[in-house]
Amino acid sequence: MTDLTAPNVPIAEFKRTKIIATVGPSTDSFDHVLQLIKYGANGLRLNFSHGTHEEHGQRIKWIRKAAKAAGKPVAIIQDLQGPKVRLGDFDGVINVRRGQALRFEYISKRFDEGIIPTQYDLSKKVKRGERIYLYDGKVRTTVSSVKDGIVHVKAENDGILIKRKGMNLPDTDFGGDIFTKKDREDLAYGSTQDIDYVALSFVQTADDIDNLRKRLKNLNSPARIIAKIETKAAVDNLEDIIKASDAVMIARGDLAVETPAESVPIVQRQIIGLGIRYAKPTIVATQMLASMTEAPEPTRAEVSDIATAVLVGADCVMLSDETASGRYPIEAVQVMKRVIRYTESNAPVKPVFPIYEDSSKAAAISDAVINLATSVKATAIVAETQSGATALALAAKRSDVPLIAVTDSIRTAQQLAIVYDVKSYVQPVSAQAAQKLTDWLQRQKVLVPGNMIVTATGKYPGVVGTTDTIKVRVIE
Repeated sequence: MTDLTAPNVPIAEFKRTKIIATVGPSTDSFDHVLQLIKYGANGLRLNFSHGTHEEHGQRIKWIRKAAKAAGKPVAIIQDLQGPKVRLGDFDGVINVRRGQALRFEYISKRFDEGIIPTQYDLSKKVKRGERIYLYDGKVRTTVSSVKDGIVHVKAENDGILIKRKGMNLPDTDFGGDIFTKKDREDLAYGSTQDIDYVALSFVQTADDIDNLRKRLKNLNSPARIIAKIETKAAVDNLEDIIKASDAVMIARGDLAVETPAESVPIVQRQIIGLGIRYAKPTIVATQMLASMTEAPEPTRAEVSDIATAVLVGADCVMLSDETASGRYPIEAVQVMKRVIRYTESNAPVKPVFPIYEDSSKAAAISDAVINLATSVKATAIVAETQSGATALALAAKRSDVPLIAVTDSIRTAQQLAIVYDVKSYVQPVSAQAAQKLTDWLQRQKVLVPGNMIVTATGKYPGVVGTTDTIKVRVIE
C-alpha cells in the first residue's frame, strides 16, 4: 500500500474540522511532535519570527518522522515574519499622557533626546492624519507630521510603552513592501526543505500573493500560499486576496487592533464564506485556547469560540502560543479535538452562505458526486486526485458524507491534510487506484461489508483535471 497506515477508528468518527498546532520551545522534541500529531494535529506551523534555520530544519525532520510513525499525512507551514513594525530597544517604561507629542525614528540612537526608536522606517510610509496604534492598541496616536526621517504623533489616550512592542498602521499603504530581507532568506531556505505551505504576513492586496507566487516559482518550490488576513487593507481587498491565494488564515490578533474588535467575528464569517465559495481552505487563528498557555482547562468562552468556528464551516482551527510556549501543549490539542468532535456530532445547525452559480465542469462533477452519495446514503466518497483540485472542490460543498482522497503525490496528500473533511491516502497511479484503496480500507476494517461507496475517477489516471467518471460500489 504505502507507508501510511489506516486509522484505528470507523470512518464516521473522523473529525472533519482540522487542527494546526505551532511547534516551539514547549514542543521542541520528537516525542512532543509525535504526541501533537497522534492527538489530532493535521498541520504543524513553524513560526519563522523565532528560531534559526538549523532549529527549523530539525523540526521538519521530526515532523516527517512522526507523521510516518502516526500513519497520516501532515502539512508543514512556514510562517514568514514579514516587516517588523515594532518599537525598538530602550530602557524602562515610557509613560504616555493624552495629548502628549511623541517622536519616532528608525533605529534611533537619540532616546535621551526623547526620540523613540523603531524597527521599521515609518517615515517612508506614513502620512499626516494616519493612525498608529502602539502596544496592541493600548496607546493610540495620530501622525501630525513627518520631517527629516522623524515621525511626529499625538497621543489620544494615557498608557505605557515597552520596548519591542508591536505597532499597527491601519491607514498606511505599504505599497507592496511587506517582503523583507529576512523573508527572502527564509523563503530561499524553505524552498530547500520539505515545506507544504508558506504563510505570508501583513498581506494588503492580491499583488502581494502574486509576488510571492513568482518568488516560489523562481525557487522551484511546490509550496502553496496561505494569505494571513491581519490588516485593514486586507479586509478591504478580501475577495481578490482569497481568489489569488491557496488558503486563508484569519489572524485575529492584529486584525482586532487594525479593525474594530467587534467587526472581527463578522469578517471571520465573510472569509469562511468566500473560502467555501472559491474552494480555498480557511484557518481560524489566535487565542483560541489562550488560557491554556497557563491553565490545564479552557474557559467556556474559548470552547464556544472553537465550536463557533466549526459551526460556521472553517477548515481549520489553529493553536499558536498554546502549543509553542504554553504549559499544556498536548492537552490543548486534546481539548480542541474534543470540542470539534462533540460539535460536529451534535450540531443542530449548518452554515448557510449565499449560493453562487458555477457552471464549471469541476462544480458540476462535485454536485453530481455529492447528490448521488447523499441519495444512496453512501458511507464515503472516494476521489482520485493528482493536484488536489477534485478533493478541494468536493470539500467546499461541506457534504455530510465523509471524503477520502487517493493520490500518487505525497505532496498533495500533505497539502490536503488541512482541508475540511479530507482523509488522504497515497497510491501508485493506476486505473483501479480508488478500488484498491477501498479494498485496503476494508481489510483494515475502516470499511465493512454493506458499506456503499461513491467514487470519482478519471479516464487518464495521474493527469490533472481529468476526473469524469462516477461509480457506486457496495463493499462485499
